[in-house]
Amino acid sequence: MNFHHGPNTFVGQVDIRVQNLDRSLLFYKEMIGFQVLDQTETTATLTADGKTVLLTLVQPEDVIPKQSRTTGLYHFAILLPTRADLGKILLHFIQAGYPIQGASDHLVSEALYLADPDGNGIEIYSDRPSSSWSWRNDEVIMTTEAMDAQSVLDEAQGATWNGLPADTVMGHIHLHVSELRSTEEFYKKGLGFDVVCRYGNQALFISTGKYHHHIGLNTWNGIGAPEPPANSVGLASFSLIFANSEKRKNILEQLKEIGATVTEENGYFVTKDPSGNRIHLLVK
Repeated sequence: MNFHHGPNTFVGQVDIRVQNLDRSLLFYKEMIGFQVLDQTETTATLTADGKTVLLTLVQPEDVIPKQSRTTGLYHFAILLPTRADLGKILLHFIQAGYPIQGASDHLVSEALYLADPDGNGIEIYSDRPSSSWSWRNDEVIMTTEAMDAQSVLDEAQGATWNGLPADTVMGHIHLHVSELRSTEEFYKKGLGFDVVCRYGNQALFISTGKYHHHIGLNTWNGIGAPEPPANSVGLASFSLIFANSEKRKNILEQLKEIGATVTEENGYFVTKDPSGNRIHLLVK
């Protein structure tokens, strides 16, 4: 879990738009195992430890369904503390009959893929020890193979899923973007991330502190994909956590140097990547 603490920069919280807050809350509480930290008629903040917000649900007044072939959320990724925890939630999904879209072994991690009732993508994963990751020319070696689901289930030893463990974190976010050249410049020169893996000319994986990735970026919805309407289901924003105010100050200067827009809203700084994905720049 040291990849999600200072001095690293990492994703702290993801905010998504949904069509029906009550329906979404039922899913995120009963199926995923979040706790509700705060709730209004149109929003809810969700937590694993009872104090740290990991996910916010927002129901816009004029919300429309998720739009295809646009930029925005591919998935947000919930990082569980152990492989046994992954086995517990896999058994939970099987017993509940909830459809899983994928179960993959990425060498650095093992992951389950599914979607919420609105089609927002979710990954739930556990990392293998970083000492076992392989690197070549400063790039981490990742692949997508079938998960050994039985081995993961065996790790849980039949234990019951009782919700997200308290030390669950938002492991990473994976975004649809419209192109990669200016996107790479924004995240590297602006936000200070390193490219740690390239998937041909279609995807980049970036991180700080030699994590396998804090952010994934892909053009799988098409080069030049447009931004979705502001009232559509999908990503509203996500937050990046910086180690201290000085680090954030340097990042704000770098963003301005490359011509990125930075605004201050309600006491915090906000920027947008070249594809319109909103990012809150926070200090923990």
